[in-house]
Amino acid sequence: MFSHIMVGANDVQRSKAFYDAVLGALGYEPGVIDEKGRCFYFTKTGVFAISKPIDGEVASHANGGTIGFSAKSTEEADAWHQAGLANGGVACEDPPGIREGVAGKLYIAYLRDPAGNKICALHRVG
Repeated sequence: MFSHIMVGANDVQRSKAFYDAVLGALGYEPGVIDEKGRCFYFTKTGVFAISKPIDGEVASHANGGTIGFSAKSTEEADAWHQAGLANGGVACEDPPGIREGVAGKLYIAYLRDPAGNKICALHRVG
């Protein structure tokens, strides 16, 4: 069901040191910092990530956080997005589409749920 979890941090390097330690104790490799300053921990079953909030505000209860749901196709991600808009969700970030970066080629659709939580549908392309 989930593709990734991203949490907000005001000091990504400090948070990376913490998560490198606690996740390292569980056998995971240190996080990888991308060109945007975000930190990613890749596993066979999903990704955990740390990021400064995109809106420039301080990280707080989920500001900067995203909950990602796996989509089987781009069509499924688009259907997810449309269903969300039709049921009280609000579009946020860029429109649904391809993003490329350290995690590879991804098709992502973002929404804010009725309570304001940022969620996305993600399909790994290729």
